[in-house]
Amino acid sequence: MNIGTISASAGRPWPMGANLTDEGVNFAVFSAHATAMELCLYSDDGRRELARFGFAERSGDIWHLHLTGITAGQLYGLRAHGPYAPDEGHRFNPHKLLIDPYAKGLAGRLRWSDAVMGYKIGSPRGDGSFDPRDSAFAVPKSVVVDPGFHWGNDHPPLVPMCDTVIYEAHVKALTMRHPEIPPQLRGSYSALAHPVMIDHFKRLGVTTVELLPVQAFFDDRFLVAKGLRNHWGYQTMGFLAPEPRYGGGNPLRELQAAVKALHAAGLEVVLDVVYNHSGEGDAWGPTLSFRGLDNQSYYRLVHGGRHYANDAGTGNTFNLTHPAVLRLVMDSLRYWVQEVHIDGFRFDLASVLGREAHGFDPQGGFFDAIRQDPVLAHVKLIAEPWDIGPGGYQLGSYPPPFSEWNDKYRDGVRRFWRNDAGMAPEFSRRLLGSADKFDHSRRPATASVNFITSHDGFTLEDLVTYSVKRNLANGEDNRDGHDDNHADNMGVEGPSPDPEVRVVRDLRKRNLLATLMLSQGTPMLLAGDEVGHTQGGNNNAYAQDNDVTRIDWGLSDRALANFVARLTALRRAHPVLRQRRFLHSKPRASDGLPDVIWRRADAAIPTPSDWHDPDFRCIGLELRMAAEGADLPDTLYLVFNGGAAVSLRLPETAAQWRLILDTTRPALTQEVCGARLTIPAQAVYVFEPFSSGAEK
Repeated sequence: MNIGTISASAGRPWPMGANLTDEGVNFAVFSAHATAMELCLYSDDGRRELARFGFAERSGDIWHLHLTGITAGQLYGLRAHGPYAPDEGHRFNPHKLLIDPYAKGLAGRLRWSDAVMGYKIGSPRGDGSFDPRDSAFAVPKSVVVDPGFHWGNDHPPLVPMCDTVIYEAHVKALTMRHPEIPPQLRGSYSALAHPVMIDHFKRLGVTTVELLPVQAFFDDRFLVAKGLRNHWGYQTMGFLAPEPRYGGGNPLRELQAAVKALHAAGLEVVLDVVYNHSGEGDAWGPTLSFRGLDNQSYYRLVHGGRHYANDAGTGNTFNLTHPAVLRLVMDSLRYWVQEVHIDGFRFDLASVLGREAHGFDPQGGFFDAIRQDPVLAHVKLIAEPWDIGPGGYQLGSYPPPFSEWNDKYRDGVRRFWRNDAGMAPEFSRRLLGSADKFDHSRRPATASVNFITSHDGFTLEDLVTYSVKRNLANGEDNRDGHDDNHADNMGVEGPSPDPEVRVVRDLRKRNLLATLMLSQGTPMLLAGDEVGHTQGGNNNAYAQDNDVTRIDWGLSDRALANFVARLTALRRAHPVLRQRRFLHSKPRASDGLPDVIWRRADAAIPTPSDWHDPDFRCIGLELRMAAEGADLPDTLYLVFNGGAAVSLRLPETAAQWRLILDTTRPALTQEVCGARLTIPAQAVYVFEPFSSGAEK
């Protein structure tokens, strides 16, 4: 780049960030309280500042500048001048190079140094002191990016929620140990869409791959000091930039190509996104972007402005009630849909996003903005419906079209199969889509995203192997992570060579997975659960970027993967298992039979005293299409026996029944049954009506 050929002009206040024009690049940056703004251009290696330009124009709170003579690939950073007055909420420090909140790419890694702090570490004035050291050497540079990509005939699969099976995965952990993926590709965006992975997704029967955060993030200083890394990625600093560590020379192109390949196979891609906080932490954290550009606007401040609200538990909370912050979130979402063809989003700690001045509000600004946006009209929207702020637990409170992670489902199903007393009523509610939480405001049963395990907690293998977490590798003396996991080690803590222990653990896993796929709602499977992945009892592996979290495909349980594939095929084959409408035992016009009939082992309908019996453990569920819905001739009888072996009588609503799933005999495909049989202890049975005359 020849500095002498660059010319500066006013530019325009839109679109935000760095955007290519016919003559160069237009830059637009928000700051309501800055007194001056500067743009710094850097060499290709990011080490040398080549030129600095002041933003001469300001339209409202948008600072803008146009430079000719530069193009895609140019590295840059921002500096903001203004008051350094923490007690008033202002923390401007022009000595700190700042990442553009709208940067579409980042170059270089964050180098932890005291110079990235806006205050002097060790000063008796604390964060009220002022640090004059230049931080440019330590801060990743923003990159001017051309997001154009040849999409060809790519189109979103648009899988209906009722047909959706989500597979939650980490880009790196999923593929880093896969022997059939070339070593140079493992752990990357490209590996995610390698043919061997696509074949696995298709065989497994999942429809939607949900990725842990891939928006650019950094490794926390306390982790780096312990030799660890931010594995999960919940410290976002670039809401429009793909995380470079999963890409090669052009992470955006690699991710776009991966999405295109997955789409071609009919698979959706959903991103786990973190708009509730940034990676800058609390008042003692670094000045990397938002804090230095306009601390008072970007963050929710308390105690006169000196301190940060901490509803996310990470030190700060984004202020989505501010229009510029809400605009950033909306622009980010639209960018990922329009330029990367992402099919949906899972919102981390989403209660933060809906918190107005008076508290959580399902009619708040974020929800209004997202629901009126035509670009987002077709994508999946999934909320993690809690945070640690006041009134933060909001399961069931989100407006349509949001779906929600259902922790009540997770805990209720785990406790039923652990044989906790009195779980029959709770278990039955979760089987039918948790109508007690979601059946309002014309929400569908698919609003409940059901899961047994997720990235946050035990894997399925560990859930049946450990009763106590083992998180010492995280360096927090095992204080981190959940203590109440509703886990069951089946009598032996940790791995066991005893074949009998292995048999009961494998059966418990099949029962949990079968329950997941037989329940109303939207099922979510944790990557690796289908092949027996273990984290050695670590239920908070957020910092374990190593073999603790990486799936060992060479030791995978192929039989379990085949069983999961059978379950998803069964779900696809029977619309009665994936209904949009809630079931309330209402009679159907076609046959007068209720859409749901609960039964005891003797086929009698349970009485109130049965439901309140702490030892009621064998639950039958006769399912038909909803009385208000499509009148399809699809009927199944499901039996969940969490207790001892018991004599089972089949309902007389069909002349004959055929057993099509038995978790104690995973290889069984079908078996014609008489009116009476014995169901083994700890088993799930699925029957369908059978007419021998029709077969002849």
